[in-house]
Amino acid sequence: MTINSRITSDPRFPGATILPFEGKMPQIHETAFVAPGARIIGDVKIGPEASVWYNCVLRGDIHRIEVGARSNVQDGSVFHVEGPRPDTDGEPTIIGEDCVIGHMAVVHGCQLEDRAFVGMGAVAMDGARIAEGGMLGAGALLSPGKTIGKGEIWIGRPAKYYRTQDEAQIAKIRFQTERYCKLAQKHLAELRAMPND
Repeated sequence: MTINSRITSDPRFPGATILPFEGKMPQIHETAFVAPGARIIGDVKIGPEASVWYNCVLRGDIHRIEVGARSNVQDGSVFHVEGPRPDTDGEPTIIGEDCVIGHMAVVHGCQLEDRAFVGMGAVAMDGARIAEGGMLGAGALLSPGKTIGKGEIWIGRPAKYYRTQDEAQIAKIRFQTERYCKLAQKHLAELRAMPND
């Protein structure tokens, strides 16, 4: 079997690479959007109305990755996992519902609860957790095992508590989620309207 015969050309997601790994095929909801250039590998589950944008990589080879309903993983972001070792069962990457992952973020073996936000270029490392409505600021580095509390904003490298979000900030994140759901459908419609070569 050649590599080209294993690459799934799913007509729902033209230009995306969707690959099985060790018998596990990505599970992508019919209403999700996966952009051209995205790479989805192995034990990955993408929920309803979620979107994975151009040139993202979600590699579920040594543990699982889940992206919840209406969450968006923006361009160039990378998701991976921490596999089992003698001292641990490893760390999956679990993204809750209505989360925003900014462009070029790295999320590795950590968990984001519903409505969490990871800013552009931020890094969240093994065993870290972002509680409901928590925010990791742009360019920040959330060290292994650290937890951002509910509604808290952390910034810096390494990231530290900055302040708690106000209602205006929460509303902005809600707007981003809704906008990306609509934008994904527009991109998908444009792609499907393009003539096949």
